[in-house]
Amino acid sequence: MQLTNMTKRLTLLSNCLFHNVKQRMKVLFSLALLSVATAAMAEPPSKPIELVDLDGKPSLLSDYKGKWVVLNLWATWCPPCLVEIPDLIMFHEAHKDKDAIVIGVNYEDNDPQKVKAFAESQMINYPVVRFKQKIDGKTTPLGNLNGLPTTYMVAPDGTVVAARTGMVDQKMLETFMQRYEQMQKEKP
Repeated sequence: MQLTNMTKRLTLLSNCLFHNVKQRMKVLFSLALLSVATAAMAEPPSKPIELVDLDGKPSLLSDYKGKWVVLNLWATWCPPCLVEIPDLIMFHEAHKDKDAIVIGVNYEDNDPQKVKAFAESQMINYPVVRFKQKIDGKTTPLGNLNGLPTTYMVAPDGTVVAARTGMVDQKMLETFMQRYEQMQKEKP
């Protein structure tokens, strides 16, 4: 589906669902960012994405194939990152046993035990990991980093289908998943 057709469909859907103009604009802006990223990133990562939890245990992003993965890059010093944590907690709690998981990727060079204590103080209920590669403040295994927080949406087949720099919330994530799955069903 071409980007213009997708944008028109998302606009029409937003107009039907949201009567409040301010709410409609917020949704359209969010969907526009996600849809642009969708067009640019709809492919599996070229190399395995290696993760390491805060205790040093390695894993791969592909270990979570079969579920949606919300890969959220954040740091303890990032105010918008901290604002979105409660929504990520609620999303993870609502979906972890069904169709999606949140993975928080701590993107800073701090002592892992300090990050672990911080995550516990924030009552984070989803896995907190780091990329195996050393951080440089500019890139990730998924491409360039434009700022924090950055969230990648990985479809159940392992395809990175969207990215967003800036905060996300539970409703935005759920709406994106529903609309993406509906578009996939409508494909010829």
